[in-house]
This record gives sequence, C-alpha cells and structure tokens, in this order.
Amino acid sequence: MAIVEVKVPQLSESVAEATLLQWKKKVGEAVSADEILIEIETDKVVLETPAPAGGVITEILQADGATVVAEQVIARIDTAAVAGAAAPAAAPAAAAPTPAPAPAAAAAASTSKAGVAMPAAAKLMADNNLASGSVAGTGKDGRVTKGDVLGAMAAPKVAAPVAAPTGAPTKALPQVQVAGPNLGDRPEERVPMTRLRARIAERLLQSQSTNAILTTFNEVNMAPVMEMRKKFQEKFEKEHGVKLGFMSFFVKAAVHALKKYPVLNASVDGNDIVYHGYFDIGIAVGSPRGLVVPILRNADQMSFADVEKKIAEYGQKAKDGKLGIEEMSGGTFSISNGGVFGSMLSTPIINPPQSAILGVHATKDRAVVENGQIVIRPINYLAMSYDHRIIDGREAVLGLVAMKEALEDPARLLFDI
Repeated sequence: MAIVEVKVPQLSESVAEATLLQWKKKVGEAVSADEILIEIETDKVVLETPAPAGGVITEILQADGATVVAEQVIARIDTAAVAGAAAPAAAPAAAAPTPAPAPAAAAAASTSKAGVAMPAAAKLMADNNLASGSVAGTGKDGRVTKGDVLGAMAAPKVAAPVAAPTGAPTKALPQVQVAGPNLGDRPEERVPMTRLRARIAERLLQSQSTNAILTTFNEVNMAPVMEMRKKFQEKFEKEHGVKLGFMSFFVKAAVHALKKYPVLNASVDGNDIVYHGYFDIGIAVGSPRGLVVPILRNADQMSFADVEKKIAEYGQKAKDGKLGIEEMSGGTFSISNGGVFGSMLSTPIINPPQSAILGVHATKDRAVVENGQIVIRPINYLAMSYDHRIIDGREAVLGLVAMKEALEDPARLLFDI
C-alpha cells in the first residue's frame, strides 16, 4: 500500500483560510493523476485542487463546506489500490465467532464520533447560538455537517415539554409549536455568503467608510466610435481574430485622461499620495460567484487588439471560475460597464486602494442640440466616482472631459492630444 496525501494548495499571503466547496469524488472511487478532486474557495479566487497521483481515494478528512488552511491534509489516496476490488474473504465457518462487545462498549464505540460537528458546521452553530449536540448528524460516523445545521435552522422550532411536578401523575403533555411568521406560499431560503461574496461586501463597505466619494457625470456622443468600429470591424476581426468592441475605446480614453491628470491614477497611503508611473486598468466582470476585477497590466502599452483579447480571456475565465489571484491583484484605475446589462446611470464605488473609477452605461439614441438644431445622436452617460480627499473637482471634471473628447474624436488617441 502506498498512501499519498491530498493537501490544500499554498494560499496567498493575505489569505489565512479557505472553504472546501464540493468533492467531485467519493471514498472508494478511482482517480487519475491531476484529475480535479475539489474546488477550494478563498476570499479572492476559487482554486482547483488536482489529485497528486492516480489511485483510489481511501479517506476524505474534510467534508464539503469545511474551513481549511494552506498545506492541510484533506484526503488520502492509495496508489496501489484498485477501485471496486473485492473485500477480504470472510473467516471460515468453523472459526469461533467473535464475542459481541459489551453493551456499554458498543454504545461508546458507536457514539464516539456521533454528534461531532465538522469545522464549517461548528462555526455556523456558534454564529447562530446553537448548543453542541442540538443538531443530529447525518455525516460519516454521525458527524454533523453544514447541511445538517442549515436543515435544523430551517425546521420549525418545537417547545420543550414541561416537566410534571414531583409526585404528580405522569401525563404526556402535547408539544406546542412556536409561532413564527406565516409565509403561506411565499417560501424563503437562507444561504450563507460565499467567501468571495463576503470579501466583496467587506471591500465595498471599506471603500465607502474610508473614501470621500463624489461622482461627476458627462454625456458622450458615441457616433464617431460607432462609425469607426463599423468601418474597420470586419478587417479588424480578420486580422486579429477578435471582434472590435467598445471597451477597448473606453480603456484607451481612460489611459489618455490619466496621463493628463495623474492624480486620477494615484492612491492614498496614510498621509501620502502615491503617484503610479504605470497604468494598470481593472475591468469589472460579473461572474457566477460575484463581481471580480481582473487587471489589464500596462494598458498604455497595449494595442486595441491586445485589450480586446485580454478582456475576452478574462470574461471566459471569470465564467469558468479560473481567474488567478495574480490576475486580480493591484490596479490603479477601474472601469465598470453596467451598460451591458442595460444600466442607464449609476454612481460606481471606488475599488480600494484606487482613487477613481469610471462607470460606463448603455448607449441610447437621444435628442440633443447641435448648432441650434435638435438632432438624434447615440448618447452614453459616463460617471466617474473619485476620492475627494486627494482629487479636486477640477481634476475630476477635466479628466472626464478628456475621456469624452477622446471618444468623440478617436483620432486624438492616435496622436495623444
């Protein structure tokens, strides 16, 4: 027998613990080397943990939902075993039967692990003030799982029977159900936040409590960008193998403005203002597990094709839950495109430690006045939230105007004017 341990992979320095999501294999099943066994969620990313060797899973030490740390052993694989192998032959009939354990010993053996809560279940019980032993376990050896706790919390509460006075005739008292809200046909479901969702909530609250957030707005005539895109779309896609979208224009326009007004690309560190000499643009992307912001490194050095390819790559990775920690770390400025979902106007929240964020919205035909005439133009409302502690209204407004001018005359991006 050759046993190989399955361990939690190394986590980043800022991540202390993680949560096991769902085992893809059970005890006794065969696995191949590098086959994904389980996904482990941190407050930043979801890590796929592969089998270190091929064989049969002989033991799973931590169940779904358990809280784990880096290098912790969570399962064991027997590399010499074969899945479905026959169990050892039974003892000959003539052999003397094994004496049955004493009742007390048998009870102790069967209950030694019963009622023991798994780490995630124990934490959930503590958070909801549930006494130890109050939840029946359905896990291996009677262990209490996270699902057991959630089920117990959702079940209707029943009042404990009242003891009869000493010496009084014993009489069964009816169990009284504690009154609760009568939801009728309006069901509710209580689901704990994932680590990623809890981290997002923490950062948003941090941003609003530590930044002096103010938002400025402007409208952009997107006709020049739309005309250029229509003119070169076919050739662009044929040449670069990716479609020419609008986000590359917004990224380039943002970099154009950040170069003119460097404080928009700065951050606060204590009583210091840190001016970054590079342009790492975060692109807010929705994923099944929540909002993530992967970074376009050195966006000023990227071509339109480079930007479009990277955004497409990040979008697919976010959908598959495969974004790495290094792809979401850092960033000096962010862009949030609510327009893809139909948003007309919003006040985006700054992504700390950055000091500004651009909100892009849906482009719609609107009546505008040009040279004293009412005309129809495709208009996009831009919103830029900024930290008023270091960015004055002048720089914020002029920065947004610089983005507007670059989008309304894309040739400016070519000549950097």
